[in-house]
Amino acid sequence: MLLSRTSEYALQALIHLAVQPTGQPVLNRDVARHLGLPAPYLTKILKGLVQRGLVQSHKGRGGGYAIQRAALDVTVREVVELVEGPSVFQGCLLGLKVCADATACPVHHAWAPLKASMLGLLDRRTVGSMADAVRAGKYRLVPPPGGAAPRRRGAGHAGKRRGHSKGI
Repeated sequence: MLLSRTSEYALQALIHLAVQPTGQPVLNRDVARHLGLPAPYLTKILKGLVQRGLVQSHKGRGGGYAIQRAALDVTVREVVELVEGPSVFQGCLLGLKVCADATACPVHHAWAPLKASMLGLLDRRTVGSMADAVRAGKYRLVPPPGGAAPRRRGAGHAGKRRGHSKGI
């Protein structure tokens, strides 16, 4: 199961804000430039994260966005559910309206343990733990300097690749 572009961008922005010095607001355009994301779409996502209490918005000179301390304990699954809506992980892999053990689609029984494993992983990873790993140099959100950035399909049509987001 792949995350929507909206969820990907929200997670990247949260991690980026979390690695900044505490209380240091960052301009939306700087976050977008650093991560290689479309600034107008990122603005929409950040506004949604402000409404949900994960990010603070500071207006005026020296303003920008900063992560809320409580957001560091939020799991990847919680972020995705906030962005996409609470039912994002409940649907059938094939998109059928009715898919359960009694009325299973052709992949239901094979997908169920994989889905449970994936959801467990998303429940174990927090914004703070991922930010700590990035800060420690174990992982990157962007390619190394001089490295070629992977080209993203449809970057001008963010959010349309895998369906519309419901939460933001």
